[in-house]
Amino acid sequence: MVKLKQKTIFACQNCGYQSLKWLGRCPDCSSWNSLVEETSSPLSEAKAGPDDFRVSFSRETPRSVRDIGTAREERFSTGMRELDRVIGGGVVPGSVILIGGDPGIGKSTLLLQASDSLAKGKKVLYVSGEESSRQTKMRADRLGSASENLFIVSETNLDSITDSVNKLKPDFLIIDSIQVIYKDALSSGPGTVSQVKLCGQELIFMSKKSGIPVFLVGHVTKDGSIAGPKVLEHMVDTVLYFEGERNLNFRILRAVKNRFGPTNEIGIFEMTAGGLKEVSNASGIFIEERPKGISGFAVVPTLEGTRPLLVEVQALVSPANFTLPKREARGIDYNRLSLIAAVLERRSGFDFGRFDIYVNVAGGVKIAEPAVDLGVALAIASNHRDRPISSDCVAMGEVGLGGEIRGIGHLENRLKESARLGFKRAIIPKSGSQGISKEKTDIELIPVSFLKEALEAAMGGRRSR
Repeated sequence: MVKLKQKTIFACQNCGYQSLKWLGRCPDCSSWNSLVEETSSPLSEAKAGPDDFRVSFSRETPRSVRDIGTAREERFSTGMRELDRVIGGGVVPGSVILIGGDPGIGKSTLLLQASDSLAKGKKVLYVSGEESSRQTKMRADRLGSASENLFIVSETNLDSITDSVNKLKPDFLIIDSIQVIYKDALSSGPGTVSQVKLCGQELIFMSKKSGIPVFLVGHVTKDGSIAGPKVLEHMVDTVLYFEGERNLNFRILRAVKNRFGPTNEIGIFEMTAGGLKEVSNASGIFIEERPKGISGFAVVPTLEGTRPLLVEVQALVSPANFTLPKREARGIDYNRLSLIAAVLERRSGFDFGRFDIYVNVAGGVKIAEPAVDLGVALAIASNHRDRPISSDCVAMGEVGLGGEIRGIGHLENRLKESARLGFKRAIIPKSGSQGISKEKTDIELIPVSFLKEALEAAMGGRRSR
């Protein structure tokens, strides 16, 4: 047996940056006091024999691309339509899915409920590293997850987990959570960069070799990213984020990476006393409490993955108490808000130099696409002029620096969803609206080319087609 020399490094616990000496501030992510001393003890040659699953996986013989089978992999339904939608229609054999979210958001609840459905005909091994088996059983009883094919073990040692997998040979493996799993070969504690990276690698290799789908639960840092090395997100097949306001019952499961399906797809759940309940009419949920006849409110059809979703954009323009006016955005990018306010000032004659501007997307939804620009601009202008936008009108479009309204994708799907929820008029970009008529979408269309036209149509009335 060859003894390999130990190596001491300082690793950032936020981004995984490594240094040979301690630094007060990480040069990569700029976080303070995040570098922790870690001592790595690599595996010896005796431990990495020919039967080691990591070695056998890496020694696959190269084959011509023409000789590799292209048969479609069978997907396994989780029994939850919203979860299946986010991961691309079901779980792919041998895939590794990482689920991140704030503590208490419902990650363990989601996986326990999914485990109960998967255990109907398949064996599921649920590894609970943060709770005892008895505590996990109590939570499973409350959720109604009591299938005889659902096996629970409270373990944090990776070697012991591997032994359990070899003995039970489950069809699905759930690790809750990856931050508490450790490998004896490393002297650093659980949750450090080295431990999370090595344990994640070995679980991924095991999944690829055996074909067992693996779910990994990951905690998030203050800025909302997966705790531990960022490289963990690059190694797995699918990365899901569980989002939601702590004081609201609604939760959004968002795919930010998916090798077997669309990205930016979302699933919507409601947290109840009996667990997570799927929400089928998401658009109606987010706009059902919108006030009517009050300025500063606009409804925008946004697109999350392949799903059209109607959200309520709220804006408040109030006199500034200080010399420098304030801009605050929730649910949209702050820089986008500043850009829209500048365009309104320069191209539409508004003066916000003495006013604070606050913009919020109701329901805790976060929107990244530019199609929300027009709705944000109309909500700000509506509140500033104290002239409400018609409650049966939706608006969508990207606002350019010249005040022009640019075209957006999937316009027809957005219009059909708006008509389904009872909206009668839609302010849309003129660009890209050719070929779309009221007969196709069952909604009155108001195509505009510039922001001034949209303002007139929303608050002054304008002929439509």
